[in-house]
Amino acid sequence: MRLKLFNTLGRKKQVFRPLKDKVVTMYNCGLTVYDYGHIGNFRAFVFADLLRRWLEFKGYRVKQVMNFTDVGHLTIDETLHQAGEDKIELAAKKQRKRPEEIAEFYIKAFLEDSKALNLLEPWKRPRATQHIQEMINLIKKLLKRGYAYIAKSGSVYFEVKKFKQYGKLSGNPIEQLMAGARIEPNPEKKSPYDFALWICDPKHLMQWDAPWGRGYPGWHIECSAMAIKYLGETIDIHTGGEDNIFPHHECEIAQSEAATGKPFARFWLHVRHLLVNGRKMSKSLGNFIILRDLLKQGWDPRAVRLLLESAHYRDQLNFTLSALKQAERNLEKLDNLWTQLKQAKGKPNPKLRKNARKYWKDFCRAMDDDLNTPKALSVIFRLLSDTNRELQAGKVSRGDAKLILNLLEKFGWVFGLEFREKEWLGLKEAPPWLRKLLERRENLRKQRKFEEADRIRSELRKKGIEIEDTKEGPRWRKSSS
Repeated sequence: MRLKLFNTLGRKKQVFRPLKDKVVTMYNCGLTVYDYGHIGNFRAFVFADLLRRWLEFKGYRVKQVMNFTDVGHLTIDETLHQAGEDKIELAAKKQRKRPEEIAEFYIKAFLEDSKALNLLEPWKRPRATQHIQEMINLIKKLLKRGYAYIAKSGSVYFEVKKFKQYGKLSGNPIEQLMAGARIEPNPEKKSPYDFALWICDPKHLMQWDAPWGRGYPGWHIECSAMAIKYLGETIDIHTGGEDNIFPHHECEIAQSEAATGKPFARFWLHVRHLLVNGRKMSKSLGNFIILRDLLKQGWDPRAVRLLLESAHYRDQLNFTLSALKQAERNLEKLDNLWTQLKQAKGKPNPKLRKNARKYWKDFCRAMDDDLNTPKALSVIFRLLSDTNRELQAGKVSRGDAKLILNLLEKFGWVFGLEFREKEWLGLKEAPPWLRKLLERRENLRKQRKFEEADRIRSELRKKGIEIEDTKEGPRWRKSSS
């Protein structure tokens, strides 16, 4: 089956073919580094990683670029309202630090969080402040082609009405925007919807020299300049959150295509908003969740990732602690299956081998259908249920186990999950209540009161504890069955 992706540009699923055979160029809008990444941010980043993994699994070489925005991202976008403050400078003022210190701190934190979630390292991680000259060069092209103009202050704006296809991504054509315009006019702009390419503001802490005046770049020009530098004038895939569609990605298209005369990105993929307890995530509502806070609380980062992948990327995901707990339980079941398969010594099972081929076929069909993760995960849990049943019947040989383990490893790699062999623990590691029961059971066994000892085993099994008797004494581990 050929891979189909839902292209926001066109609003339908389309067969994906890269421009170059077996090479995919992909740009992901990265983090604005003024704070820690929250789970909404990471839903988009995990999706980009999942997409890359599936493309690589299908044999493509993926040149992935994910940027850091360390200047120019305003608290209120001037395309829609009067301009707000630079987010990084605002954080710097609050923390009494330099903007560069803020950016460095949160970049380091983001890289740690990304590692915890097992995100693959992108081919390039460009920072906006290290690509100012590329932005200036792009603005020069736009001025030369007549798509931009210099205001009295020295700021440079993109003249939206000159780009006739403005609105093709978001469905917000300029005529419609103007008809419903509620923006307080900026006397520097020819039109309220013209957007800043370069901003001259003497109050801004980070500034660079440019032919039209000392200032700093607008947010939209940054992504265009970095994407074009590393991936070329036309890229295969551009991803981001649905809140990026307008104005950010719409403006990226306008300025990039006006400068080059070529299509900027062939496929646009956007991730839906994440809800927390059924409501939009907001600091004022007290439901704003930072990823590293979850990890500090002891949640398994694999469970966070699994939960973020559990809903289709174009569907809303409701993040709750009960859902996260269920993700942990599901991982425990998979870890338990992984462990049991490592020890399998049953009879050969032709049925299991036949099923394995179907699992793989169904998994690939789901992933090729616009990365349908709920269907792909249902295949994994069908494999879990079927294999557990065969294990309990003693119908899984070492060869069968090796086949299923190989399949699980492939599924896990695509989802960025590593399944772990569960370790047996001794009496010393047992909590007091469990140690007491294990010691009592061991004494019963020594007295040959096996029926009573088995009752304790059954009681513990109901509580999710598995026991194994050895020459050195009993050992235990948590069970998911």
